[in-house]
Amino acid sequence: MPRISVLMGIYNCADTLPEAIDCILAQTFTDWELILCDDGSVDDTVSVAEEYRKQYPNQIILIKNDKNMGLNYTLNHCLSHARGEFVARMDGDDRCDPTRFEKELQALENHPDIALVSTEMTYFDETGTWGRSHAKAFPQVRDFISGSPFCHAPCMMRREALRSVGGYTDDIKYLRVEDYELWVKLYAAGYLGMNLLEPLYHMRDDRDAYARRKFRYRINEARVICKAVRLLKLPVWAYGRALRPILVGLLPAGIYKILHKSNREVKKNGA
Repeated sequence: MPRISVLMGIYNCADTLPEAIDCILAQTFTDWELILCDDGSVDDTVSVAEEYRKQYPNQIILIKNDKNMGLNYTLNHCLSHARGEFVARMDGDDRCDPTRFEKELQALENHPDIALVSTEMTYFDETGTWGRSHAKAFPQVRDFISGSPFCHAPCMMRREALRSVGGYTDDIKYLRVEDYELWVKLYAAGYLGMNLLEPLYHMRDDRDAYARRKFRYRINEARVICKAVRLLKLPVWAYGRALRPILVGLLPAGIYKILHKSNREVKKNGA
């Protein structure tokens, strides 16, 4: 049995998928399996994935949805094939540091009370790295008021904890916020998480990413905030935070892009 099962939903990412898979192959921790699930791609994504599966038949599994179902369904499909004690995430258009699995696994082994570990990230586009996320090392329930306290794509979880809360909620109401909603369920069940304050993951955040941020997903985010207030017994005034993603979604695209980049931008020296 592999120690880590890596869940990767893939959709129309033929051009970027090789780089993402190569990052997994380059990990210093090598006891893993990679479960690729195609979510109805119409480009050459499946062909690219199949070539890797042929090269690494003992470590790479390729499955497919009958049609496009969304990331929450796709990740649950991957999870149904997972055998590892730990479950890690990776997206088909991102990159990660070679020591990512090693450091995340070490963190979980050193903190038996922790069920989830994520890391800080850098953001890049066709011009190079332009931003970085910042996280709190050990988020508490009140940190959910401001939004998701963990980045999804860099995370690693104990499979037992993930399955105990039913995995990802397969509901269109949680598309694009399936991770935030999952963290709420984990904390409500008594599990805790932590962040490594090191950017071990590198997220592609370009013009295509902007186009995917549709208003209905802002509504979904507001819905999760309300769920967090209810399940985590947060102050009643925190319901007001649900208005924030809706107001952001009403901003003109040009203004949103400026604010988005200014919040994450880093200096050329990486500060």
